[in-house]
Amino acid sequence: MANILIPISNGFEEIEAISIIDVCRRANIKVTIAGVESLEITGAHGIKIISDEKIENISSDDFDMIVLPGGLPNAFTLAENEKVQSLLKEFKEKKKKIGAICAAPYALYKAEVLNENYTCYPSFEKKIKENGYHKKDAIVIDNDVITSQGPATAMAFALEIVNLLCEKEIYNSVKDGLLAKDY
Repeated sequence: MANILIPISNGFEEIEAISIIDVCRRANIKVTIAGVESLEITGAHGIKIISDEKIENISSDDFDMIVLPGGLPNAFTLAENEKVQSLLKEFKEKKKKIGAICAAPYALYKAEVLNENYTCYPSFEKKIKENGYHKKDAIVIDNDVITSQGPATAMAFALEIVNLLCEKEIYNSVKDGLLAKDY
């Protein structure tokens, strides 16, 4: 069973975080939500989540992938948090999968783990790097790094994570159960 880590801080984008958590759990991927400021985290639109663990207690050895939802100020907090930045670098060094959506590719950029090709929330590429930015692609996979644009692409992004980590029959079953079309 695959195991993914989702670090979140106050101001996370709820649609992105919940879509990733829900879709991955439907595929029997173990999801651990790690709170950066505390165990109870409040999203950008006032929805509260109780994290499974504090980020300080997390080891990259326990996970196959790290996935960062966007939202503000969450993306900036993840980009400035020493533990999150350290984990991102460890995942890259160990050739483990890394994902980020919306504004969160900024945290990958700050950790120097963002590959050449990526996408993000439109206009955020100006804070990251315009070279390699894919404006029209909802999802970009560049080796072990997967990025996506934002709330409307969250379901497809989550399904692509399932596709990367699970067998094709699990991916198809989850996709069909969600009534998702090909994107």
